[in-house]
Amino acid sequence: MDGMRDVPAFVVGAAQDVLAANAMARELYRGFDRCDNLLRMIFLDPFARDFYGDWDQAARIAVGNLRASSSQFPQDERIERVVGELSVRSPAFTGLWARYEVRPRTHEDKHFRHPQVGELRLHFESLAVTSAPGQHVSFYSAEPGSATADALVLLGRLSEREAASTEQTNPVVEGELRS
Repeated sequence: MDGMRDVPAFVVGAAQDVLAANAMARELYRGFDRCDNLLRMIFLDPFARDFYGDWDQAARIAVGNLRASSSQFPQDERIERVVGELSVRSPAFTGLWARYEVRPRTHEDKHFRHPQVGELRLHFESLAVTSAPGQHVSFYSAEPGSATADALVLLGRLSEREAASTEQTNPVVEGELRS
């Protein structure tokens, strides 16, 4: 993932758990308390309401995508746990889940408000990982020459600074693997 340095990229599982993310994706989502599950982030983290330019649309699309995953993997325990937790903790999720809208998310345009680089209008693509059913590699890109492309450059610099800072505070001991 970290080989993709010019765009935010991440891998999600069927329950929308973030399984891996490159430095730019981590920086993009830095304002969230946890970057562990896209639905938990949208419905349970107050930061989401400011971060997503159209929170209602982001919420509808995320629930439709989870509904698509649940139809593809009807016995998936992790999906059941995510649905259960969100049903108890988020009335907004419960209302959208009750609509039974199935909408796999493969591509779309998104609007984010990042606290450090400002407005971002990114194109989202999601590609299935055929060797791992239910997993998708997702990435964001910007229109070349746009203000968002410039903001992505700034986001990249922030992620490089964060990586350098982490390396200084957590040096690698010879022979030790870092996750």
